[in-house]
Amino acid sequence: MNKKTAIIIVVAIFLVVSLAAYLNETKINEKIENNAEEKEEDKETNATNNTDEERKDDDVMDGITLNYQSSIRIEKDGKIIYFDPYKIESNSNDADYIFITHSHYDHYSEDDIKKIMKNDTKFVVTSDLENKVKALGVLEDNVLVVYPNEEHNIDDISFETVPAYNIDKTYHKKSYNWVGYVIDLDGVKYYDVGDSDVTDEFKNVSCDVIFVPVGGTYTMTDSEAASAVNEMKPKYAVPVHYGEVGSSANADNFVNNLNDDITGVILK
Repeated sequence: MNKKTAIIIVVAIFLVVSLAAYLNETKINEKIENNAEEKEEDKETNATNNTDEERKDDDVMDGITLNYQSSIRIEKDGKIIYFDPYKIESNSNDADYIFITHSHYDHYSEDDIKKIMKNDTKFVVTSDLENKVKALGVLEDNVLVVYPNEEHNIDDISFETVPAYNIDKTYHKKSYNWVGYVIDLDGVKYYDVGDSDVTDEFKNVSCDVIFVPVGGTYTMTDSEAASAVNEMKPKYAVPVHYGEVGSSANADNFVNNLNDDITGVILK
């Protein structure tokens, strides 16, 4: 092989090696750019998902007010729902649905029911209240009588009933068949406990929002409620059943004893 041929071969090898190195570097750069784009897209997707989740969480407590004691009003998706209306200040006559947990005066108040009921209001009540509600002029088709441990649908609202009773007190006996309600509204589960101690049935409920009695005397205390709710792990926990029995201090104590991953909300 002469000198000229050898030089040509060396140059050719150099060019081939250089071209291969260039192509490899180009592929690496393209991969880096693609990875960067994918990460940016993932970041944007996660940001969107987080925003949607935050927006949903923000909406969970919208339209909910505590009137007094255990009197809760929920306005969602064009529906107005009351639990145990009591000490209603004005005649709104706006209730689409009224849920009653039991017949004690601060949960079943006919004077207050008359202030919110309409001609077509639908009632969900325990068995001891069926005749009383019908005596108010409510049509039979608009009265649903419930017992503990049941599942129901009323229009497009699904709900279940949970036993509500005392363990070591006689104010709310299990044999009375009084209840709490777990209502599903747009995929969010709201649990109105009713008047109850901490029971196995209570602790086994899975919900996003819980309205729990904290006043003691006739129900669980604020510390008992906080301890149980911490085990249940809802997203939001709302103290009720204070004002007439118990005080705002019970509500504060309950919220202050919740774990950091549960948002305590004192409704006004």
